[in-house]
Amino acid sequence: MEKSKVIKVVVSIVLFLLAWNIPCDLIGLPGLDMIEQRVFAIFVMAAIMWATEAVPVWVTSVLVIVMMLLTVSSNSLIFFKPDILRELEAALASGQITADNADLLAAKAAYGTPIKYTAIMATFADKTVILFMGGFALAIACTKVGLDVTLVRLMLKPFGNKSEIVLLGFMLVTAVVSMFMSNTATAAIMLAILAPVLRIMPKEGKGRIALALAIPFGANIGGIGTPIGTPPNAIAMGYFHDVLGIEIGFGQWMLIMVPLMLIILLFAWFVLLKLFPFTKKEIEIEIESNKPMNWQAYVVYITFFLTVLLWLLDKNTGLNCYIVSTIPLVIFCLTGIIAKPEVKEFNWDVLWLVAGGFALGVGLDGSGFAADLVKAIPFASFPVVLIFIASALVCWLMSTFMSNSAAANLLIPILAAIGKSMSTELAAFGGISTLLIGVAVAASMAMALPISTPPNALAHSTGFVEQKHMMKTGIIVGIFGIIAGYFVLFLAFKLNLL
Repeated sequence: MEKSKVIKVVVSIVLFLLAWNIPCDLIGLPGLDMIEQRVFAIFVMAAIMWATEAVPVWVTSVLVIVMMLLTVSSNSLIFFKPDILRELEAALASGQITADNADLLAAKAAYGTPIKYTAIMATFADKTVILFMGGFALAIACTKVGLDVTLVRLMLKPFGNKSEIVLLGFMLVTAVVSMFMSNTATAAIMLAILAPVLRIMPKEGKGRIALALAIPFGANIGGIGTPIGTPPNAIAMGYFHDVLGIEIGFGQWMLIMVPLMLIILLFAWFVLLKLFPFTKKEIEIEIESNKPMNWQAYVVYITFFLTVLLWLLDKNTGLNCYIVSTIPLVIFCLTGIIAKPEVKEFNWDVLWLVAGGFALGVGLDGSGFAADLVKAIPFASFPVVLIFIASALVCWLMSTFMSNSAAANLLIPILAAIGKSMSTELAAFGGISTLLIGVAVAASMAMALPISTPPNALAHSTGFVEQKHMMKTGIIVGIFGIIAGYFVLFLAFKLNLL
């Protein structure tokens, strides 16, 4: 392990132990029980590791789950349960709890309520994880039979060869594909298609910078269009259902977010044209697909369009998007289109990252720490608009320097608790739905640096985009996207779409 990473790990462990042992009064939340303080310590460790990437982000998520099982679950190690609690459990079992056992009851209160270990472990198979697995299955199958390239070719054809329109075409096509496929995979496919064009464009012009940036911007912005487009969307949806009891359908999400996606894309296209104008007026794009049309291709085509249709009609069919996601999984596995080699291609790191974030949320909510945090900070005295702006900006800044998913994993559980406590104050602005979706949008708008997202890194690796180009455009588009996001969400609330 690199020396810098060793230092980061050591700092994370030291701060974890400090948070574990520090007096509650110094935390600023007097009266925390033992379980709450341990959850807080695990949260601190996860925040540092996710922010610094001391270890891969998915490793941190797995560590969070294991640490919670060992230290705060209903089946934690005996070592982490005080002796007096074992006496209490024996007294409860024998029915001997009386006024004389006040010290045992006090010990129980000081220890807190352990979190059911089944609730923690269930995050590995959370419905949102299954939703992503269905999306991964579709993406892998489409690539295997060439459906992705076929769709790109068909969708780019109407844009002709005029440079400015071709740029718009690449952005729109990248965005549409990334609504259903991994942003990273989409960016890789589109950059591969674009690579020969970039090499022959005039070196003295700035047009190729615009084209190279069009791909990551299209992928990042397009991800907001569907619940499976990017992990922060799914994380927010998971909290709507599990914590808040709010059901947002796949089609309902798209009805609101696709128009927002198009608004931001058109603005980004305008910015790219202004900052990096073309000197060459026309561009020729040739896309070839060498995948044959066999029975597997027909199965994938039919399953893809059937799944998307069922996602869009979830309110009419009674099947929510999570159940629909199992359809491509079973069809592709039964037909052999997805076998063991393809299963290995699933983004398991993303699935485990999301699971770890949900486990942390279970801990923060189940232990009572999130509620105590909300009580300790007088959010109700803050201007409501400040809550919206601050949460979006914090997420945007964090996501610029760390994983978008990790930033959402850290912020959304806390904001969900804040939203529940301020439901009356937030109601006039769209409520907690606007708050959490706004944060998910802000996470996707963080694209100012090569390290911000994998599509950014891929575009930067072409050699045609310098960091200053990406930063200038990313900041402008990112801030506009956050503002436009809140405007569209507020409008959707007024129109009873949210």
